[in-house]
Amino acid sequence: MFEVWLPLLGGLVLLLVGGELLVGGAVNVATRLGVSPLVIGLTLVGFGTSMPELVTSVQAGLAGSSGIAYGNIVGSNIANTLLIMGVAALVMPIAVESRALRRDGVTMVAATLVFAGIAAFMPMSRLAGLVFILALCAYIYIAFRQESTGPSDHGAAFDKGAARQEAGSALTPTEVRPARSLGFSLATAIAGLALVIIGGTFLVSGAVALARGFGISETVIGLTIVAVGTSMPEMVTSVVAGLKKQGDVAFGNIVGSNIYNILGIGGFTALIAPGAVPREIATFDNLVMIAVAFLLLAFAFTSRRVSRWEGGVLLALYAGYVFLIWP
Repeated sequence: MFEVWLPLLGGLVLLLVGGELLVGGAVNVATRLGVSPLVIGLTLVGFGTSMPELVTSVQAGLAGSSGIAYGNIVGSNIANTLLIMGVAALVMPIAVESRALRRDGVTMVAATLVFAGIAAFMPMSRLAGLVFILALCAYIYIAFRQESTGPSDHGAAFDKGAARQEAGSALTPTEVRPARSLGFSLATAIAGLALVIIGGTFLVSGAVALARGFGISETVIGLTIVAVGTSMPEMVTSVVAGLKKQGDVAFGNIVGSNIYNILGIGGFTALIAPGAVPREIATFDNLVMIAVAFLLLAFAFTSRRVSRWEGGVLLALYAGYVFLIWP
C-alpha cells in the first residue's frame, strides 16, 4: 500500500517545491535583467502556479496516459471552480469586478466550449495545440495592453500573477534581495525546473500504479487525485487573497488559472503529445466543466460577488461530482 502512494505523494511534493523555486528564480533573473513587474506578473508568475499541471499533463501524454493528461486539465478546472472557489468563498465572500467578469469570464467560457467541442469530434492535434497556444499569447498581450492603461482595467491574467505574489513574498519583484546574484537566481530556476520534471515523472508513474493497484481507471485518478494535487497552488493563493479581503484577485486567479489550463496546458499537451481525449471525459466531464463555468458566472453576475452560501453550494457540488465518478 505504502509503495503505491509514495511515488504519487513524493511527486506532488517535488512539483510544488520545484515550481516555487523555478518561479522564484525566474522572477529574480527577469528583475535583474530589467523586465517590468507587470510583464513578470502576467507571464512568469502567472504560469508559475500552472507549472505542476503543465509538466504532469505533458509527461502523461508522452507516456500514453491520456486519461491522466486530459483528466488533469479538466479535473483541475472543475476543482478550481467548485472546490477552490467554494473554500475561498466560505473563508470570505468573493467580490467580483464587473469589467473583469465580462472580459475574462467570457474568455474562460469560450475556451472551455472550444476545447470541449474539439474533444467531442476529433483528436487533439498539434494544429489545435498551436492554435490554443497562440490564443493564450494573444490573451496575455491584450491583457498587458489593458493593464498598462490603469489599475481599473485589471483582469484575470493580472490577478493570477498578483495572487501568487501576495501569497509568496519571494515572488515579489520589489523584494528581490541584492545579495542574490544573477548566477544564483539562474541556478535556482534550473534546480526548480529539474525538480518539477522529476516530480512530474514520479506523479505520473505513481498515478498509473495507483490506478492499476486499486482497479481504478487512470482517467478517474487524473480527474481527482492528480487534478486536486496539482491545483494546490491555486488553493493557497485564492484563500490568502480572500483572507486579505482581495476577493477580486481570488476570483481572477481562478478564472485566469482555468484559461491557462485549457489554452496553455491543453495547447502544449496537444502540441507535444497529440492524441484523443478519453471518451468518458469528452462525453461527461467536459460537460460538467462547461456547466460549472456557467454556474460560476451566474453566481458572480447576480450580485457581483460569490457569497458564503454560494461557496457552500459549489463545495457540495464538487463532493457530489467526486462521488459520482469514483468507483
